[in-house]
Amino acid sequence: MTICHQTIEFTQIEFDILVMLAKNKDRAFSREHIVERVWGYDFEGDSRVVDTHVKNIREKVTKAGLSYNPIQTVWGIGYKFHIPGTIQ
Repeated sequence: MTICHQTIEFTQIEFDILVMLAKNKDRAFSREHIVERVWGYDFEGDSRVVDTHVKNIREKVTKAGLSYNPIQTVWGIGYKFHIPGTIQ
């Protein structure tokens, strides 16, 4: 994927999370919901694995030069994709 004229290598899971959130812009998803949508219902790990992947996505887009983090934490819920300056 290219962001700010920089090619970013996302893992398949990172890419799937990013696409899922971007397709549902400004809608907050719980970690559990993200796990179900990305890993599937038979995932037996901890839903906190989502935090690690979101952290990696944020680091990669920041390193590429994006001036904001498109994945925002929604306290008490989980995560959402938001572009600053857009109406929610």
